[in-house]
Amino acid sequence: MTNTMTKQKSVIKYLSSGRSLNQDRAMKLFGVRNFRATISDVKQEVEQYGNWRIVRTEGRDGTSRYSMKRIQLTEPTNMQVGGRKKRSRPASK
Repeated sequence: MTNTMTKQKSVIKYLSSGRSLNQDRAMKLFGVRNFRATISDVKQEVEQYGNWRIVRTEGRDGTSRYSMKRIQLTEPTNMQVGGRKKRSRPASK
């Protein structure tokens, strides 16, 4: 078994360290050729539990930069299930 990370996992690790990434940097660091598709996959994986978001900003040169931000949950007992909010029930006495 090899110890290599996939490009997608490498991007997640890089973003989770607090740094931002653009297309050119992703190509140089990780060999990512289709950056938009990679970010789309990363976004789907990272945002699935609702506590992280991939944020797109515009760099000084006009290119898109992506970073990862932690989301503070205000009501952790509320969960979104199939388009409906589902509340956990309080413990019975």
